[in-house]
Amino acid sequence: MPARMRHLRATAVVLGTASLALAVSVPAQATVPHPSHGKGIERTVLPAGDGWAAAEGSTTGGADATADHVYTVTDRAELIAAFEDAGDAPKIVRIAGTVHGNADAEGDPVGCEEYQQDGYTLEKYLAAYDPDVWGMDKVPSGPLEDARVASAKLQAAAVNVKVPSNTTLVGVGRNATVVGASLQVKNVSNVIIRNITFEDTYDCFPQWDPTDGDTGHWNSEYDNLVVYGSRHVWVDHNTFSDGDRPDSDQPYYFDELFQQHDGLFDIVRGADLVTVSWNVLKDHDKTMLIGNSDGAGADDRGKLRVTLHHNLFKDVNERAPRVRFGQVDSYNNHFVSTRGSAYGYSYGIGAESQLVAEHNAFTLNSGVDKATILKKWSESSLTAGDNYVNGRKTDLIAVHNAGVPAEHLTSGAGWKPELRTKVDHPLVVPLAVALKAGAGRTLIG
Repeated sequence: MPARMRHLRATAVVLGTASLALAVSVPAQATVPHPSHGKGIERTVLPAGDGWAAAEGSTTGGADATADHVYTVTDRAELIAAFEDAGDAPKIVRIAGTVHGNADAEGDPVGCEEYQQDGYTLEKYLAAYDPDVWGMDKVPSGPLEDARVASAKLQAAAVNVKVPSNTTLVGVGRNATVVGASLQVKNVSNVIIRNITFEDTYDCFPQWDPTDGDTGHWNSEYDNLVVYGSRHVWVDHNTFSDGDRPDSDQPYYFDELFQQHDGLFDIVRGADLVTVSWNVLKDHDKTMLIGNSDGAGADDRGKLRVTLHHNLFKDVNERAPRVRFGQVDSYNNHFVSTRGSAYGYSYGIGAESQLVAEHNAFTLNSGVDKATILKKWSESSLTAGDNYVNGRKTDLIAVHNAGVPAEHLTSGAGWKPELRTKVDHPLVVPLAVALKAGAGRTLIG
């Protein structure tokens, strides 16, 4: 093992876990992100014409990585070390096994108690900010809220992992998994992420806000994946979910769900030229934002150009996606709802959005009103043609306007997508997506 790599590994372990206030020791035989020769899908680049990430140049990730910039990692410290070692040089980082975001120096999972600071416990927090004690007209403040913020800051240092430019991050085999980490593709370019199962990026320290809505809400941080201010990003054949910690299993405090998850995968703040293909996003509430604020027009106008194709959105409540500002092409996706009571909407039509939703398939429980597939948030138009609901061709805009006349939508996004490699008939989409979408299926995708 080169001495430089041993030092890098030790540094990454200390930096990645010192914030947990744990006793950190680096074993004499500690493994490192070790160079290996990438082949096959590891050096695959985005095909020409495959969505917005193929515009204005190509998306190649780390395809040109030299042998010393190909790494296999098995824990968070090694993942961070690989990114830091290569910097912005082309790199291939292979995830083998399960990487935990909330982990100690050995890569073993740790619980929320390891982050608690200044006497914070959930029990004390609930007692201090019980509406019968604190009231409903002001947000929490004081020592216990300060302790929650300090605790949350420690968790954020462990959970958030920054992905550099010119990176291919790829799962090895069929079981590569990232649990409890938030991958941050922030202000970089040329990134490919493939063949990884992302699960349960949970917030140990949600904030209670009694002023949020009529009854208050618990608000949490972290998405499994965030593309923020970045260009040329291809996200392909991954699976996103809450894993073994679905929000539906969480308790209620102050008569509100103690929600520990935010989104699954957001594309925000001037991100541009992104293709999202053959992924599975399932069992979640707030799934995907493309644009995260009506007030972000200075960053987002003329950007947020995103293509979504051949993805499965299964049993997600809303935001599949919710769009602001961007020219978003969503085609050949399959939307499935098996639990009618948990369905809010699929497409959210937001501020200055220019959504084209064509050739998609919807398989909906009998309890779902197809008029709610679209949700109007702002005065914007969309194009929605050749979509099939439960096997029947359906005019989504006409059905919405008839069923929700108070939220009248107009047709015509004002642009026509050209970057599509293949368009399947919507009746074929459910089978194609079932066979090929998600992590573990990249080799046949």
